[in-house]
Amino acid sequence: MANKRDLKKDINYVLGDIIEAVYVWEYANTDKDTKESSAIIDEAIATFDELIAKVNEKPADTAKAHFKGIKNELESKGNALIEKINKLS
Repeated sequence: MANKRDLKKDINYVLGDIIEAVYVWEYANTDKDTKESSAIIDEAIATFDELIAKVNEKPADTAKAHFKGIKNELESKGNALIEKINKLS
């Protein structure tokens, strides 16, 4: 099932890029406190675990609708994490 595999790759790439962006921010701002940035990384990891678990569960409705919902959730949570990165000072 290519759709499931592609969705897992998308989750991995999106959240991996967000974590990488936080590391770049930490590297560029070594004089700043990293509590907020570490919290963003923890939230990204928790989101990854949650979404992968949803991908692996058997869908109650049609598979297409199930995966579309997960993709929408990835987009909204990814955007929220990016906003948090942008607000780091």
